[in-house]
Amino acid sequence: MIVLGVESSCDETGLALYDTERGLLSHALHSQVAMHEEYGGVVPELASRDHIRRALPLLEEVLKRADLPASNIDAIAYTQGPGLAGALLVGSSVACSLALALDKPVLGVHHLEGHLLSPLLASERPEFPFIALLVSGGHTQLMRVDGVGRYTLLGETLDDAAGEAFDKSAKLLGLGYPGGPAISRLAEFGDPAAYTLPRPMLHSKDFNFSFSGLKTAVLTVVKNHNEAVANICEQDKANIARGFVDAIVDVLTAKCVNALKHTGLKRLVIAGGVGANRQLRASLDAAAAKRKFQVYYPELEFCTDNGAMIAFAGALRLERNPDLAQRDYAFNVRPRWPLDELEAA
Repeated sequence: MIVLGVESSCDETGLALYDTERGLLSHALHSQVAMHEEYGGVVPELASRDHIRRALPLLEEVLKRADLPASNIDAIAYTQGPGLAGALLVGSSVACSLALALDKPVLGVHHLEGHLLSPLLASERPEFPFIALLVSGGHTQLMRVDGVGRYTLLGETLDDAAGEAFDKSAKLLGLGYPGGPAISRLAEFGDPAAYTLPRPMLHSKDFNFSFSGLKTAVLTVVKNHNEAVANICEQDKANIARGFVDAIVDVLTAKCVNALKHTGLKRLVIAGGVGANRQLRASLDAAAAKRKFQVYYPELEFCTDNGAMIAFAGALRLERNPDLAQRDYAFNVRPRWPLDELEAA
């Protein structure tokens, strides 16, 4: 079965073709980072318009790379939510219109489930069950995963997610958008002893997170310089960045280790954009070596939003339950869609 995946939940337009027998056939992605950079964040209306411009050329690209005619597609999976309403409507309308034209079934996919299952696209893929740390955009969650659609929420952020804390703290330091990669790169040149920032909820004895206080701590340090952030020397910016990154990585690592200990599982999966962070990967790898558990990451190209994870998640669900495929092309989107509402495949 060949599934076309369409992703348009925020600021990346992604399309991909996944074959349940041969694996990922092709994928193509357009990022809107350059367009949104001058605004310091995603502008929803601009994002939606750009998805309209990019979707069909990307479709032609993935078909050409896979050397397949569109008629060979067996089903189309699209991101139904959560995400920006206008952006989701573009992807869902493209997917359902194409499915109608080709007389193929469609399936709406949960964006976070796509991220959650994306490490299974790697050559070294984990077996169920496992603990998953989902760190994507406005989401930071720890879950027990027993199968496709069988997710038990262990803990989540009570305020700012890790990704939001990265972006907001980067902005406080005068760094560009997106802030996460920028502050992580700068932290590599910082002195770890220069600033010791708080580790929120590190010892809370649960699996929840809170990062708004850490962002406030960065703000306080910047203000204590009594000068504009542009005048703070680059080394001190690097030191602040290092203090921030070390704090957030310590919390994420500790919560993952505690979740594994609590459940007795020995496999940890990291999914979402923050999963590309080098400091987090190094910390988790060190913890895994010390405590004898396995840690799995998605390929770097699949950490951000992409069509491959949507095609893959759709294919897994359709393999397990072909009746999920619909031929009702009157689509709807779900900008807010709790992951725990998903049913097992």
